[in-house]
Amino acid sequence: MEQLDRLQKVIARSGVTSRRKAEALIEEGKVTVNGEVIKTLGTKVKPSDRIEVEGIPLENPDKVYILFHKPTKVITSVSDDKGRTVVTDFFPQLEERVFPVGRLDYDTSGLLLLTNDGEFANQMTHPRYKVKKKYVAKLKGYLLREQVRQLEKGIMLEDGKTAPAIVKVKSQDREKNSTLVEITISEGRNRQVRRMFSHFGHEVVKLSRVEYGPLNLKGLNAGDARDLSPHEVKTLRNLAQNQS
Repeated sequence: MEQLDRLQKVIARSGVTSRRKAEALIEEGKVTVNGEVIKTLGTKVKPSDRIEVEGIPLENPDKVYILFHKPTKVITSVSDDKGRTVVTDFFPQLEERVFPVGRLDYDTSGLLLLTNDGEFANQMTHPRYKVKKKYVAKLKGYLLREQVRQLEKGIMLEDGKTAPAIVKVKSQDREKNSTLVEITISEGRNRQVRRMFSHFGHEVVKLSRVEYGPLNLKGLNAGDARDLSPHEVKTLRNLAQNQS
């Protein structure tokens, strides 16, 4: 018996678009299954079904998993209406359509994953999976011990209380009035690290993500990339599943 899956999940897993955009395309009547327009979310399909999205047959390309050292001044997107550099511009020879897993701000550098596997991307970014991400931040001002303790317990931002963080002050420069700090979080809210330090009045002047789960940037300069090994992909999946 063929396994049934929800239509929007199959579309996202193929790498065509995100699950949320897939749902919108279904509701707009832009998806057909075996020639029939489907507008009902949650419709179950079989692997043998012929699915078309905006008239283009759905294919199951080889899965691609990339670790990229994103430079600053690069948009975490596949396109930009202002013509700015986006992360996929660094992979012009790649045949598969990949997309970034989560986001890094325009002014933030560091470790970013790209893939065409929608299910994997969801595992890495959904809050319930709690994959840890470590950042190194340079702050204006002194980060006080009490502020570190509050970050470690969780602080209240405008979109709710943060999960406990791991915070380690690396150095402080009295002359330059600056702090270099490592912070590890398991969430992925918009500009979260910058907002956490801004809560105490500290501007982040430099920010880089240096670890993502068990992955790091060893051997990669800004703009460099490498494929994840099958073992690394499996480890990330297991990490997410064990923490869910």
